Amino acid sequence: MAQRALTPAQEAAARAHGLTAADIARQLRFYESAPPFSRLIRPCVAGDGIRVIDSDAAERLASRYAELLGERSVACFVPASGAASRMFKVPLAYMNAGTAVTVNGLRRDAGRSGDARELLEIVESLPRFAFFDELVRAAAAVDFDATNIRPDADLRPLLRALLGSEGLDYASLPKGLLAFHRYADGARTPFEEHLVEAARYGRDASGVCRLHFTVSEEHLSRFRALADRVLPVYSARLSARYEIEFSTQHPSTDSFAVTPQGEPFLLADGSLLFRPGGHGSLIENLAGIHSDVVFMKNIDNVVPDHAKDDTYLWRRVLGTVLLEMQSRIFAALDALDRGDARAVDAAVKLLAELGVEVASNGDSLRETVIGLLERPLRVCGMVRNTGDPGGGPFWVTLDGCQSAQIVESSQVDANDRAQREILARATHFNPVDIACAPLDRRGRPFDLRRFVDEDAVFIVEKSKDGRPLKSLERPGLWNGGMARWNTLFVEVPLSTFNPVKTVNALLSPAHQPPPAGR
Repeated sequence: MAQRALTPAQEAAARAHGLTAADIARQLRFYESAPPFSRLIRPCVAGDGIRVIDSDAAERLASRYAELLGERSVACFVPASGAASRMFKVPLAYMNAGTAVTVNGLRRDAGRSGDARELLEIVESLPRFAFFDELVRAAAAVDFDATNIRPDADLRPLLRALLGSEGLDYASLPKGLLAFHRYADGARTPFEEHLVEAARYGRDASGVCRLHFTVSEEHLSRFRALADRVLPVYSARLSARYEIEFSTQHPSTDSFAVTPQGEPFLLADGSLLFRPGGHGSLIENLAGIHSDVVFMKNIDNVVPDHAKDDTYLWRRVLGTVLLEMQSRIFAALDALDRGDARAVDAAVKLLAELGVEVASNGDSLRETVIGLLERPLRVCGMVRNTGDPGGGPFWVTLDGCQSAQIVESSQVDANDRAQREILARATHFNPVDIACAPLDRRGRPFDLRRFVDEDAVFIVEKSKDGRPLKSLERPGLWNGGMARWNTLFVEVPLSTFNPVKTVNALLSPAHQPPPAGR
């Protein structure tokens, strides 16, 4: 059990780091008593929480996007700070092996080891990777010929040339800076692919494409250098004017760590250890974007140009659904302001379309529906669940009412059989494909912190200098961080979801050049 207060010196250090007294009290409370689990009612499915749009209707909706957007501002928000180390988990393990790693050995082990099969596929497919030419040069510097790998050659120098600091250093870089796709004129990073995408759906009426990337402090200079190098190229090629912003995670969203016994975790100099509060902390970064429409997508969910058509279509669909619903919400609020006789009943029906229950009645009903409508709005794409990990759409209990939410498995009580069964019935999952409307009807930004479910945190177990610790991670950006947004779920095709969780994913057809003749 954690102590109920920090020492005055520790509290002063936490406040100097940016935490408020309320932040400190909240963190201590959760360390003392574990955060509550989400309470699932049932999965959101097609026709019950998830809107399904056929291909003809999708084309009609997408064709209206530019007209509805009009003179409104639009931006793309791209979380891009994650390191690629997990992408290279298997090659890293072999790079650090104590004995030689050879193609012959991998072939012998492939029948009984998934890791061996994974690395063998990488080595035998090296020329198909967009980073191959760079790797050939890096490997040559350590006298390894990556163009003609002998079956009995120790592969560890090759892996160090790819992953180590003496080579391309891919294990330490964020995904956004890696060469993902090959084109006739060279390789493209995910950062560049997002520039290309934004020119199709993230361009405002004046031709400006605004993109905001959240990056880690240590890689900020590399992102800036890449932007300086490639922006003139894509501006000329796509006839677009780019406005690029970078931000880092706010220290005020960090958590102070505790020992397994609940006491503050202290460094050798006696100071508190602060750790990043998880991607839910990025709600602070999102709040800094004052655009009418904000599209959100992870940095690694990009494909080459020949496979982008579905992405373009469905992003415009999400944008149209967002703008249509926002227009209806604004009209309902205006009617409520005028005191129209039927405005309250109409607002209640509109809220029902958003999956929001109205618990109040009588004289307070008008104020209740105004409060429920005056919220930021989001439309989230959902793909059919094919076994990929990730959060999914569920009806849950929030603030005593039914609410459509994105829920991660870690938010569900694994010891509750009924909750596990509901979790297992999910038909869709969250690919992080979201269109947001963060401004109110007067064009003012909502205070997004007001709409966070502060209870949707979880405790992670980590270590520092070999010592175990516990740390709090904040509500996920698209689950707890947006828990009290008005929300619509729309089914999108699996073709719009092509994340790169392992480097082997770059060998899939979605990330490779088109077949000859196309």
